[in-house]
Amino acid sequence: MEYKLDIEPSDNDINEIRCGLIKHNTPFLSGIIKSKVSYYAVEGDKKIGGIVADLWGNWLLIKFLWVDDSMRGKQVGSELLHLIEEYAKSEGCKSALVDTLSFQAKPFYEKHGYKCQMVLENYPLDSSLSFLTKSLNDNSVYS
Repeated sequence: MEYKLDIEPSDNDINEIRCGLIKHNTPFLSGIIKSKVSYYAVEGDKKIGGIVADLWGNWLLIKFLWVDDSMRGKQVGSELLHLIEEYAKSEGCKSALVDTLSFQAKPFYEKHGYKCQMVLENYPLDSSLSFLTKSLNDNSVYS
Protein backbone atom coordinates (compact mmCIF):
# COMPACT_ATOMS: atom_id res chain seq x y z
CA MET A 1 0.00 0.00 0.00
CA GLU A 2 1.07 3.57 -0.61
CA TYR A 3 -0.34 6.99 0.28
CA LYS A 4 -0.82 9.73 -2.31
CA LEU A 5 -1.25 13.45 -1.73
CA ASP A 6 -3.59 15.18 -4.16
CA ILE A 7 -3.62 18.97 -3.87
CA GLU A 8 -6.21 19.30 -6.65
CA PRO A 9 -8.68 16.43 -6.19
CA SER A 10 -11.27 16.13 -8.95
CA ASP A 11 -14.98 16.04 -8.30
CA ASN A 12 -14.85 12.31 -9.14
CA ASP A 13 -12.10 11.73 -6.55
CA ILE A 14 -14.08 13.57 -3.89
CA ASN A 15 -17.28 11.73 -4.79
CA GLU A 16 -15.50 8.37 -4.56
CA ILE A 17 -14.50 9.10 -0.95
CA ARG A 18 -17.93 10.54 -0.13
CA CYS A 19 -19.64 7.42 -1.54
CA GLY A 20 -17.41 5.22 0.60
CA LEU A 21 -18.40 7.16 3.70
CA ILE A 22 -22.10 7.03 2.78
CA LYS A 23 -21.86 3.25 2.31
CA HIS A 24 -20.26 2.93 5.77
CA ASN A 25 -22.88 5.20 7.41
CA THR A 26 -25.97 3.74 5.73
CA PRO A 27 -26.61 0.90 8.21
CA PHE A 28 -26.59 3.43 11.05
CA LEU A 29 -28.68 6.12 9.35
CA SER A 30 -31.00 4.17 7.05
CA GLY A 31 -34.62 5.15 7.30
CA ILE A 32 -33.89 8.71 8.45
CA ILE A 33 -35.61 10.97 5.97
CA LYS A 34 -33.64 13.94 4.63
CA SER A 35 -35.20 16.62 2.46
CA LYS A 36 -34.34 20.10 1.22
CA VAL A 37 -36.58 23.08 1.90
CA SER A 38 -36.45 26.81 1.13
CA TYR A 39 -38.50 29.92 1.68
CA TYR A 40 -38.01 33.02 -0.44
CA ALA A 41 -38.95 36.66 -0.03
CA VAL A 42 -39.81 38.00 -3.47
CA GLU A 43 -40.74 41.31 -5.00
CA GLY A 44 -42.09 40.76 -8.47
CA ASP A 45 -39.82 38.13 -10.00
CA LYS A 46 -36.76 39.06 -7.91
CA LYS A 47 -35.64 37.24 -4.78
CA ILE A 48 -34.81 39.76 -2.04
CA GLY A 49 -34.10 37.12 0.57
CA GLY A 50 -34.20 33.45 1.25
CA ILE A 51 -33.47 30.65 3.64
CA VAL A 52 -32.27 27.19 2.60
CA ALA A 53 -32.26 24.22 4.95
CA ASP A 54 -32.39 20.47 5.26
CA LEU A 55 -34.88 18.54 7.33
CA TRP A 56 -33.07 15.48 8.65
CA GLY A 57 -34.81 13.26 11.13
CA ASN A 58 -35.98 15.52 13.96
CA TRP A 59 -33.69 18.39 12.96
CA LEU A 60 -33.95 21.55 10.92
CA LEU A 61 -30.43 22.22 9.58
CA ILE A 62 -30.21 25.82 8.39
CA LYS A 63 -27.64 26.15 5.62
CA PHE A 64 -28.09 29.68 4.25
CA LEU A 65 -30.07 32.78 5.21
CA TRP A 66 -29.65 35.86 3.06
CA VAL A 67 -31.47 39.19 2.85
CA ASP A 68 -30.69 41.84 0.23
CA ASP A 69 -28.98 44.91 1.71
CA SER A 70 -31.95 47.09 0.71
CA MET A 71 -34.27 44.98 2.91
CA ARG A 72 -32.13 44.65 6.04
CA GLY A 73 -33.78 45.86 9.23
CA LYS A 74 -37.28 45.28 7.80
CA GLN A 75 -37.88 41.92 9.57
CA VAL A 76 -37.45 39.93 6.33
CA GLY A 77 -34.86 37.60 7.88
CA SER A 78 -36.96 37.18 11.01
CA GLU A 79 -40.01 36.26 8.97
CA LEU A 80 -38.07 33.79 6.81
CA LEU A 81 -36.63 32.14 9.93
CA HIS A 82 -40.04 31.97 11.58
CA LEU A 83 -41.67 30.48 8.47
CA ILE A 84 -39.08 27.75 8.01
CA GLU A 85 -39.16 26.86 11.72
CA GLU A 86 -42.95 26.56 11.59
CA TYR A 87 -42.74 24.37 8.51
CA ALA A 88 -40.07 22.20 10.15
CA LYS A 89 -42.26 21.78 13.24
CA SER A 90 -45.19 20.75 11.03
CA GLU A 91 -42.92 18.06 9.56
CA GLY A 92 -41.98 16.72 13.01
CA CYS A 93 -38.72 18.56 13.68
CA LYS A 94 -37.96 19.18 17.33
CA SER A 95 -34.64 21.05 17.08
CA ALA A 96 -32.77 23.44 14.80
CA LEU A 97 -29.05 23.90 14.11
CA VAL A 98 -27.21 26.75 12.40
CA ASP A 99 -23.60 27.84 12.14
CA THR A 100 -22.54 31.43 11.57
CA LEU A 101 -19.27 33.32 11.29
CA SER A 102 -18.51 36.11 13.76
CA PHE A 103 -19.10 38.82 11.14
CA GLN A 104 -22.45 37.33 10.15
CA ALA A 105 -25.54 36.79 12.30
CA LYS A 106 -24.88 35.31 15.76
CA PRO A 107 -26.84 38.08 17.59
CA PHE A 108 -29.72 37.67 15.13
CA TYR A 109 -30.08 33.96 15.90
CA GLU A 110 -29.67 34.53 19.65
CA LYS A 111 -32.48 37.12 19.48
CA HIS A 112 -34.64 34.35 18.04
CA GLY A 113 -33.94 31.87 20.83
CA TYR A 114 -30.86 30.08 19.52
CA LYS A 115 -28.23 29.13 22.09
CA CYS A 116 -24.53 28.92 21.31
CA GLN A 117 -23.21 25.37 21.81
CA MET A 118 -19.67 25.76 20.54
CA VAL A 119 -17.30 28.34 19.06
CA LEU A 120 -14.27 27.65 16.89
CA GLU A 121 -11.86 30.54 17.37
CA ASN A 122 -9.48 31.77 14.65
CA TYR A 123 -11.69 30.24 11.97
CA PRO A 124 -10.75 30.27 9.19
CA LEU A 125 -8.10 32.87 10.09
CA ASP A 126 -9.15 35.68 12.40
CA SER A 127 -12.91 35.14 12.70
CA SER A 128 -14.84 32.60 14.73
CA LEU A 129 -17.50 30.06 13.80
CA SER A 130 -20.40 29.58 16.21
CA PHE A 131 -22.76 26.61 16.27
CA LEU A 132 -26.20 27.44 17.67
CA THR A 133 -29.20 25.27 18.42
CA LYS A 134 -32.81 25.85 19.33
CA SER A 135 -35.56 23.63 20.65
CA LEU A 136 -38.52 23.98 18.33
CA ASN A 137 -40.82 22.67 21.08
CA ASP A 138 -40.31 25.79 23.24
CA ASN A 139 -42.24 28.98 22.67
CA SER A 140 -40.13 30.61 19.99
CA VAL A 141 -38.62 34.01 20.54
CA TYR A 142 -39.87 35.97 17.54
CA SER A 143 -39.88 39.70 17.15
